[in-house]
Amino acid sequence: MKSGDHSTIDVPESGAVAKGKAPLIATPREQKSGLKKGMGIFDFLLRLGAIIAALAAAATMGTSDQTLPFFTQFFQFQASYDDLPTFTFFVIAMALTGGYLVLSLPFSIVTIVRPHAVAPRLLLFILDIVALTLTTAAGAAAAAIVYLAHNGNPNTNWLAICQQFGDFCQKVSGAVVASFVTVVVLMLLILLSGFALKKP
Repeated sequence: MKSGDHSTIDVPESGAVAKGKAPLIATPREQKSGLKKGMGIFDFLLRLGAIIAALAAAATMGTSDQTLPFFTQFFQFQASYDDLPTFTFFVIAMALTGGYLVLSLPFSIVTIVRPHAVAPRLLLFILDIVALTLTTAAGAAAAAIVYLAHNGNPNTNWLAICQQFGDFCQKVSGAVVASFVTVVVLMLLILLSGFALKKP
């Protein structure tokens, strides 16, 4: 080896860099996109649960009816949801909420396909608040009537009727519980939309 010669060592480039490929590390935007997509999927599943709860509440209250025969078939005591305007309002409100949630499913799917789209998420956020308000009002009003049906109110001569109309009270109580399940799910949906709309 001559003194003027000097050897060099070639260091092979990594396969990813040599082929011009990006390293297998998720960028912050990709990570955020994956998180928002996961939120969209969770949003869709929550809406399915809320639909079941809302429609179950409306159907249970709408079919609550019990008749107690006394003496003859011409002299009977009957309890039905449409005897009280509060229960009628409950059925209408829960049916509207269930219908809205069904119509909101396509928008929820859009948030999965396009996780960075702001318009559908903002629309769902606003309409979910409206649905939450309506559902809470209906559930609270019906809960007050159910409480009176179970316990009565001596000051106003409101008699407790659940000892006689047990099946009726059981149905309306179940409907109220289902409405509050819907309220909780709607609250989760609103919180989820709020986090999804939050800028980094």
